[in-house]
Amino acid sequence: MSPGYARPLYLLPFDHRHSYVTGLFELEPPLTPEQHRKIAESKQVIYEGFRQALETGLPTSRAGILVDEEFGAAILRDATERGYVTALATEKSGTEELELEYGTAFAQHLEAFKPTFAKVLVRYNPEDDAARNRRQRVVLAQLSAYCRAAGQLFMVELLVPATKAERNRVQADQAAYDSRLRPGLVLQAMRAFQDAGIEPDVWKVEGLDRREDCARVVQTARREGRRDVGCIVLGRGADEKKVAGWLETAASVPGFIGFAVGRTTFWEAVADHEAKRATGQAAASRIAQRYRAWAEIFERAHARRASVPR
Repeated sequence: MSPGYARPLYLLPFDHRHSYVTGLFELEPPLTPEQHRKIAESKQVIYEGFRQALETGLPTSRAGILVDEEFGAAILRDATERGYVTALATEKSGTEELELEYGTAFAQHLEAFKPTFAKVLVRYNPEDDAARNRRQRVVLAQLSAYCRAAGQLFMVELLVPATKAERNRVQADQAAYDSRLRPGLVLQAMRAFQDAGIEPDVWKVEGLDRREDCARVVQTARREGRRDVGCIVLGRGADEKKVAGWLETAASVPGFIGFAVGRTTFWEAVADHEAKRATGQAAASRIAQRYRAWAEIFERAHARRASVPR
């Protein structure tokens, strides 16, 4: 079976764990049972925002959630019962080198929850440490092989952080790195994964400013007969204007099927709820509004592309 998922996919990701616990809640693991419950309840607010978005017009067929088992097990079970698209994070949070959350038992956890997608996040720069890159490819290939054999859809979230040498080349200018260096590195990483037998159905990639770079990502994702593989753009916690620009650019390219924007969607709303500045209902409504706004931006840009004479 060749890889691929080409249907529209508008994900609300809230699988954040380490950054969520330490950043938003200012807690340090290990957590007490009460702290764990508090964080799990906050994720229910995000999930309620997702459901409100569906109730107010976002098509269920295009929507989905990405969440973790640690704080979102009940959410995953409920979403599956309701027939929503789900993605389950499989990687350990807060590590520079890829480790699977449950090690060699990853398959049992996927089988228990039966998500639409098994999702894995990896930080991989082809110009970084070769031995670490090789180890990460081995882990990814094992997960990919399992998914293919089990008929499980597979999503790879590829982050390409700059090396020290690359930061020096752009005078520590993140925007310059994103524009001049990262696009080519993303393509190298994707090809390295494919050559190692890593076959995502969907690539989740950092936003790109230029349409031609998005087109090259799709071309690489679909090279050598992988014609149905989809790409989605992630938000990286950027501000609204930046995220909107990435969505508009990606939507203008066939093969980019949607987005996964998390922190920019929910962080402020959850923070206000936890600080007692907003009720759970108000926070959920804000999340729903922003999530729907991303979908509207993406669909408008997609419609403009479709209306351009060929």
